[in-house]
Amino acid sequence: MTGTDGGDPWDVVRSLPTGRRVEISDPRGPTWTGTTVPRQEMSGERIVQLKLDSGYNVGVRVDPSFQVRLIGDDPREERKRAPGPTAAPAPVDDAPWVALLTTGGTIASRVDYETGGVRPVREEREILEFYPELGTRGRVRIVPVLDRLSEDITPSDWEALASRVVGVFGEGAQGVVVAHGTDTLAFTASALSFLLQDLPGPVVLVGAQRSPDRPSSDGPSNLAAGVEVARSGLLGEVVVVMHAALSDGRYAIHRGTWVRKMHSSRRDAFRSRNGPPLGFVDATGIHFEQPVRPAGAGPPRADGPLDPHGGLLWFYPGLTPTQAERFADELRGLVLAGTGLGHVGAAHLEWIRRAIGAGKVVAMTTQCLEGNVDPFVYATGRELQRAGVLYLGDLLPEAAYTKLLWALGHATDPRAVEALLLSDVAGEFQWRHVAGDEA
Repeated sequence: MTGTDGGDPWDVVRSLPTGRRVEISDPRGPTWTGTTVPRQEMSGERIVQLKLDSGYNVGVRVDPSFQVRLIGDDPREERKRAPGPTAAPAPVDDAPWVALLTTGGTIASRVDYETGGVRPVREEREILEFYPELGTRGRVRIVPVLDRLSEDITPSDWEALASRVVGVFGEGAQGVVVAHGTDTLAFTASALSFLLQDLPGPVVLVGAQRSPDRPSSDGPSNLAAGVEVARSGLLGEVVVVMHAALSDGRYAIHRGTWVRKMHSSRRDAFRSRNGPPLGFVDATGIHFEQPVRPAGAGPPRADGPLDPHGGLLWFYPGLTPTQAERFADELRGLVLAGTGLGHVGAAHLEWIRRAIGAGKVVAMTTQCLEGNVDPFVYATGRELQRAGVLYLGDLLPEAAYTKLLWALGHATDPRAVEALLLSDVAGEFQWRHVAGDEA
């Protein structure tokens, strides 16, 4: 017991190893009993972080008057006494391995108990502390690429990620996992789907709705499922693997150009649109329910560049033609996320005609979560189509925008850009929708 007997309890607490059971008592108030978790460098002075028996984490500022009682044995001594090996065997250099590329986001973040917010993990050591079972079924090599939340990721970052994916495949990876923030994960998945060609194995994006030091975190199980898909070698395309339901145990495999985040916080936030997921991962293995692109012989290549002079404009009641035209002024191409079957207000026709006449590409997708755009049902659609607006079938706005950047990077002539937009590059079109067969 320390504290009121003259010793400073912080001297004991700050040296405790991860996993040490401890009871901390405030003589004037509560008592906290739990297990120490890794202390982050940005945490405040005299703050110890505990995982309580309830499963929740708490940060406790250890006052000199507090009392500390250590419970049970030091886990380091227990490991010394444990029979058998105390560590996993050293990996064989030529054993198959999966690359885990980290970019930041919730899956690679932790709670800052001083501020109450969440910050990105910046070191490989911290990732391994939260995911100690990451390599239990085979080698996983952690490759830090970016260190930011997903809302800060830009098209140039997508190109950097694609280049790094190609690099780790060249170094011998059998599959790649990209740990990414969920808010813009669908954009990155689409962009990588267009950028990465001739893949010899899976590229799997995973995320987490809750940070790994929260008791309800979905990160460890999403990551484990993603690594299994990456290790399988059963496909050669970009996919997203996330919870298929609120509880653990089943994970959906979404094609990178079909997926959208549908909820701000639920574990099963991600859904495939315009069709079911490619398949699922569960305790019995990996099961595909849709045709997938098989792994190729390689070598993989990053099919860039992306031209950032493309934009995505969401039409809404009250958007004026002047506002829209100013938005498009410095762009080479624009995707309009229109209403219903692909409409904008009739007042916008004039600036759209001017933009297309000036050599800009203007394409149309729908704000709706399911279905196909169609210019031939209503008069507005017919006028837009006659003005030269390119209708993009059932592409989600995320896929349409990232594909536009890719097409602009590959062609200068507007007609050539349009031809690329209408070609099926990464399985992005559901042809039964494009053909109008949506019975």
